[in-house]
Amino acid sequence: MGAPPKTDAPVITPQELAEADGILFGFPTRFGMMAAQMKAFFDATGGLWREQSLAGKPAGIFYSTGTQGGGQETTPLTAVTQLTHHGMVFVPVGYTFGAKMFGMDSVQGGSPYGAGTFAGDGSRWPTEVELEHAFHQGKYFAGIAKRLKGGSA
Repeated sequence: MGAPPKTDAPVITPQELAEADGILFGFPTRFGMMAAQMKAFFDATGGLWREQSLAGKPAGIFYSTGTQGGGQETTPLTAVTQLTHHGMVFVPVGYTFGAKMFGMDSVQGGSPYGAGTFAGDGSRWPTEVELEHAFHQGKYFAGIAKRLKGGSA
């Protein structure tokens, strides 16, 4: 879609998802839902669905939108259907990030469904609060995944 290739970023295959204890999916939005490339990735998980290899695994979502009306809530809501068909356990961050989710002094992404940022035209970088929200989501998610696996958080 015009973005330069990310040659230094690791690439996972759909089949490797079954090896994970939990999965946090991150993706950009197109017109209020996940980008077509991410949907194509999910479409390639048909074999995992047939075997129910992802059933019971915790999953969460974080995202980037181009604008404030670009899908900070519709993107995760529409992505949950993919997780549901696999029998995955959706782990939203809720309001566990606390008061910083309610800040009105600057533009910030994210919602109770997951951490988020606004990319704008691609020149905007995540704010400190958005990065803190993402770190919090990762830590929170890892604790839930550990508990579901049988360990203590």
